[in-house]
Amino acid sequence: MTSLDFNQIVTLLLVLSVAASLSGFIAGLLGVGGGIIMVPALYYAFGKLGYEENLIMHMAIGTSLAIIIPTSIVSALSHMKYKAVDFNLVKTFGVSVVIGILIGTIVATNSKTPQLLLMFSFFAFCVGVFFIFFRDKAGSKKKKVPNVFKNLYGIFMGFMSVPLGIGAGSLGVPFLKTIGYSINVAIGTSATIGIVNAVCGAISMALSGIIFFNVSAPFSVGFINIAGFLVFVPITMIFAPIGAKITHSINKNLLSKIFGLFLMVISIRAFIEYLKF
Repeated sequence: MTSLDFNQIVTLLLVLSVAASLSGFIAGLLGVGGGIIMVPALYYAFGKLGYEENLIMHMAIGTSLAIIIPTSIVSALSHMKYKAVDFNLVKTFGVSVVIGILIGTIVATNSKTPQLLLMFSFFAFCVGVFFIFFRDKAGSKKKKVPNVFKNLYGIFMGFMSVPLGIGAGSLGVPFLKTIGYSINVAIGTSATIGIVNAVCGAISMALSGIIFFNVSAPFSVGFINIAGFLVFVPITMIFAPIGAKITHSINKNLLSKIFGLFLMVISIRAFIEYLKF
């Protein structure tokens, strides 16, 4: 790891603090876990810190999942106050999400940084399209969906969350909204599922980094960077309940479109990084 001068350290702390504030607020407001913002911010920070190129994206993913744990807990508790969590759905998705995470960990740890960047770029683009064009149109009536299908989707959610470093919200909210749940319940339930998602994902990335890859990056446990975790967690935990509170008092149509455009920018930036390899 290369040394940093005072100005570089201040710049990095500012970037991480702003990203943490935004990701925590977005986690509570839109139920997307914040990972879709944290991963590119952490990728940038670890690159500036001089981490090995082939570890940067893995570290960003693992650290993001660890940060999502307290963020999801605070966000879920906030939504529970508004009775916006369907615990039957949480139970339905729980086991299948864990199975998906185990598969996703194998894929993530055996993928190279360019492959992970390309996956993240594509995913951010798809989520951006959803938030711009489909979020407020999807599912006006509840649809009966067989538990088998829900379990399969749970495996898919868990599988995708690890290579992308995201919580359950980015995939859970669109699905629950599509099958007819209100946006508030979709967000609150996804945030709660995200607790299981993040805990299992973070543990799997930490252990795989220690046991199978012998990662020895500074201030890290496996693929989880403790320094990044300590900067993000207190800030995201402050802003997540603020976002959750606002969710129940504003019209989010315009906000969804703005967020979707923001994700498009993130997608393009990640793709540019991919082209550099």
